[in-house]
Amino acid sequence: QVQLVESGGGLVQAGGSLRLSCAASAASGRTFDDYNMGWFRQAPGKEREFVASISGSGRWRNYADSVQGRFTASRDNAKFTVYLQMNSLKPEDTAVYYCAAAYVGKDYAYWGQGTQVTVSS
Repeated sequence: QVQLVESGGGLVQAGGSLRLSCAASAASGRTFDDYNMGWFRQAPGKEREFVASISGSGRWRNYADSVQGRFTASRDNAKFTVYLQMNSLKPEDTAVYYCAAAYVGKDYAYWGQGTQVTVSS
């Protein structure tokens, strides 16, 4: 079982920045770099959508088109933590942001409780 706890959300003006963190506890017998990590978000009245992902080693990263060039995913495996640096925030980035973990070769099976990000215009 992997437990994930997000933090770093808040209220920011358009054009501002936030950095989200996701602290993880890995399952017994596995190390944190065994897990690909993802960031997702869900805005009111909308379905949850993919934002970014990062491989276990941190070498591979993918981003949704809507955040490409503005958001950066990173991880510190020694600290069991992943980050999402969000720059040039827009009101349409307002959502609850979730981190998720996927054991190598598996789907995302572990989710955090989410952290609210609100961008004012």
